[in-house]
Amino acid sequence: MVLCVYAYNSAVTFTASVAGASGYAGGELLRLLLAHPSIEVGAIAAGSKAGRRLGEVHPQLPALADRPLVAADPDALREADIVFLALPHGESASLARALPADQRIVDLGADFRLEDESAWRAFYNDSYAGHWVYGMPELPGAREVISEATRVANPGCYPTAISLAMAPLLAEGLIDSVVTVVAASGTSGAGRSPSEAILASQVMGSMSPYKVGGVHQHTPEIEQALGRAAGTEVRVSFTPLLAPMPRGILATSTADLADGVTSEDLHECLHAAYSSERFVHILPPGQWPQTSSTLGGNAVHLQAAADAHAGRAVVVSALDNLVKGAAGQALQNANLMLGLDEAAGLSDSGVAP
Repeated sequence: MVLCVYAYNSAVTFTASVAGASGYAGGELLRLLLAHPSIEVGAIAAGSKAGRRLGEVHPQLPALADRPLVAADPDALREADIVFLALPHGESASLARALPADQRIVDLGADFRLEDESAWRAFYNDSYAGHWVYGMPELPGAREVISEATRVANPGCYPTAISLAMAPLLAEGLIDSVVTVVAASGTSGAGRSPSEAILASQVMGSMSPYKVGGVHQHTPEIEQALGRAAGTEVRVSFTPLLAPMPRGILATSTADLADGVTSEDLHECLHAAYSSERFVHILPPGQWPQTSSTLGGNAVHLQAAADAHAGRAVVVSALDNLVKGAAGQALQNANLMLGLDEAAGLSDSGVAP
């Protein structure tokens, strides 16, 4: 299979360093950077795996197999034109503070996503590091702000799938501001650290909910993004599910319809919002998103319907949690920050079967 990768000639070459390169998102970043026409891979940093060759940790990347994983310290990273922090939540802030103030950084963790300090403390129970520009380019007005930023907070995977599904409908007043979401994620969303909950024998042939009852840490991030789109407070009831697959997210988001709103109205709204977007695809009527169609690509697939019987809008979204939900979106943001074409080095094509 040949993947379509958007690549553009450029006389400028930038260097990108990755901290947290031994994790799933870090490995995905390196895979994407290897195909980038204008960015070369600089320092590759890790924590406990520092000193090992990258090929031992990510054998899927033979071009970098002999590169050593260095310690994630500022001296190893400060020479890069842009730094990606693919670190566990709570570890980015101290490293970012030690890097030059004008160095471009994209943080894939949660440390700088929330504007509301009280929401951060309630859901993360940790000291508040502040907030950076929120990096979801397809949201209204975001692209211009990202392009001028030196520090960008990359969104979470669930918030990306849900916000892109519901933001246009809220902005146009087609739905109520109380949103219910049930979303399933592959096990890579939990990271690479060993955990009994994601053992193959626990996950295979089974689905299970977790962090039920409004306690998932992505809840305030989703509410923040949707609230900006709606221009008013949005409440989200979010139930995440663990699915027996390595990667992918399938989110079903629902809300009460405004009077008289039809499926055609929902479709027209989504098409108007995303018709010029390379990485958001509205499927034809009757065709519903599936995670297998988005694997490996930086795309979000959307479909909507008006449930006239219940008076609810139903929007289903699918994406690859490691690409559009993490590394791909991070590279999208980096391209904007560096003045490159936003799609450089990225593909909207998935890999199937």
